[in-house]
Amino acid sequence: MSDTRRALPSVDKLLRDPGIAALLTRAPRNVVVAAAREAVERARRRRAGPPEDWADEVRELVARRIQPSLRPVLNATGVVLHTNLGRAPLADAAVRAVGAVAAGYSTLEYDLSTGARGSRADHCRALLAGLAGAGDALVVNNAAGALVLALASHARGREVLISRGELIEIGGAFRIPDILERSGATLREVGTTNRTHLEDYRGALGPETGAILTVHRSNFEQRGFVATPEPAALAALAREAGVPYLHDVGSGLLADLAPWGLSGEPRVPDAVAAGADLVLFSGDKLLGGPQAGCLAGTRDAVQRAARDPLARALRADKLTLAALEATLALYLDPERARVEVPVLRMLTADAAALARRAEELRARSPAALAATLEPGSSAVGGGAFSEALLPTTLVALAPPPTGAHGFALRLRLGEPPLVVRVADDRVLLDPRTILPGQDDDVIRALAAALEE
Repeated sequence: MSDTRRALPSVDKLLRDPGIAALLTRAPRNVVVAAAREAVERARRRRAGPPEDWADEVRELVARRIQPSLRPVLNATGVVLHTNLGRAPLADAAVRAVGAVAAGYSTLEYDLSTGARGSRADHCRALLAGLAGAGDALVVNNAAGALVLALASHARGREVLISRGELIEIGGAFRIPDILERSGATLREVGTTNRTHLEDYRGALGPETGAILTVHRSNFEQRGFVATPEPAALAALAREAGVPYLHDVGSGLLADLAPWGLSGEPRVPDAVAAGADLVLFSGDKLLGGPQAGCLAGTRDAVQRAARDPLARALRADKLTLAALEATLALYLDPERARVEVPVLRMLTADAAALARRAEELRARSPAALAATLEPGSSAVGGGAFSEALLPTTLVALAPPPTGAHGFALRLRLGEPPLVVRVADDRVLLDPRTILPGQDDDVIRALAAALEE
């Protein structure tokens, strides 16, 4: 029995195939050549030999090579701050600000009034400090960077007191002890896993103490026999000892979401008001802006961080600053922020409105999917409000013979990709995270996945 792989065509011969030659008019020659070479190699490795249609095979490989890896997706999972899907969608005002700055030159480090060099640190300073109730503020590239900078600038070579119950790990194996080590500070654990008292901190204070650090346990909760000192008490102790108090609140919550049943997450203004020298938080979680690390606190503490050599290595770029500044400006009117910042709008969405939207999606879904409605819950995500369940109405779809997971795969591989939930061999759509204007795209994605 002959092996069909012995008669595989050369790359040159493939390039003369009319279907493949046509690709040369739409894609760079080196990309088409590389795709043809890969097609031949794949056929050589397959026991089944060559594909039924070489042109189709090469066309698919070319498409994979020229398609951007970072692409927009439709999020129907109901997870508002979906870390894998880019966390916070930007407000329209932020998108416009990024476009305006990206398209040309800007005042990133230029003072128009003097014609001299300016500072990029000025662009969000006043807004961020004002909204936080702080004396000063600084923006760096992400929240981990903010923590590293705060520790390095205030406690390098010295001990940092932190409760044993706050030595947490969050996504991507990001561990507080590792960050402390990299910053040049020394970890000094106090208390126990479940109970830490003010006297534990007081007893650990000494000549080597550089700072007291509190880290919000954002992605889990402790319940039962637990105790943690109030931030105001720790701030007072730090002042008494003459060391800075650093408070990492995590999610960057500026708004009051308690009226919508979301409480327990520390608000930035409250942490500042409690007396922390530096409050550290994210820009792309509950704040609803771009990925950024924010430091807000006393002027002396912020300026000390800004003067540290690490500040330049961790500085934010112009697109981040443009998006963050536009997002912060919306917070000057809290109600406007609630409506226009997508994260806040999704978190405070009316249950009746979600039910109506789910019904519209159900009615428009392909008949073959036998769509029904059922009560369910959405998640905040991003490690924020980890125990909160947001009531919603789900659209439940009966999948084709490929099964729920197979149909979910087809949806993810569509254009645009649609990411859904799968439970009990059904595909579930949560309207909470389907952005305004995306319903048509969702229906088209469902229909296209059925046709494949």
